[in-house]
Amino acid sequence: MRVLIAEDEPRVGDAVARGLRREGMAVDLARDGAAALRKALAAPYDVVVLDRDLPELHGDDVCRALAAERPGTKVLMLTAAGGVDDLVDGLALGADDYLPKPFRFAELVARTRALARRNGAPRPPVLTAGDVELDPARRAVTRAGRTVELAPKELAVLEVLMGAAGTVVGPDELLEKVWDEGIDPFTNTVRMTVMTLRRKLGDPPVIHTVRGAGYRV
Repeated sequence: MRVLIAEDEPRVGDAVARGLRREGMAVDLARDGAAALRKALAAPYDVVVLDRDLPELHGDDVCRALAAERPGTKVLMLTAAGGVDDLVDGLALGADDYLPKPFRFAELVARTRALARRNGAPRPPVLTAGDVELDPARRAVTRAGRTVELAPKELAVLEVLMGAAGTVVGPDELLEKVWDEGIDPFTNTVRMTVMTLRRKLGDPPVIHTVRGAGYRV
């Protein structure tokens, strides 16, 4: 899952970014509304966590533009005002969900995951491929009942591949969905992560390379 956090308070934005990264998400940050809109139009974010009161370009304007130009991007709007009128206003602008400040981080995570699940075709709560099971909510992987300990990026790659249900996923798509904007597009990180993932999952291999195209389970 790739998430953009648009928050002008550095302590809040940095803390939320660290927390979501610990949850296995790829996270980018924008400190003002103009930067948030540029980033959101340039990359395929699953969810934009959007503070309503942003400098340069107000969060309302960012939300309105995203609803018009990137309708598939889910928006979770944050605001210091928690009244019913504010909720109605935010949803009317095109936000998909609304969370008043201060909020509990666990609730932010749950709402972000719920919004991301609305993208694309519905999928089961636990992903399976042969004897491999992945529970995204618990961030847990087992093979034949044995727990497999994975690093956050390894688990995220496996989730994308298993969610594709046998279709091929290219390395560029994995970079877009699992890593943030700071990743070098010419890196061999995807190949190395897949190699480590295969080793940890054991034999027989679960992830197969499709030469010139990418990977599939």
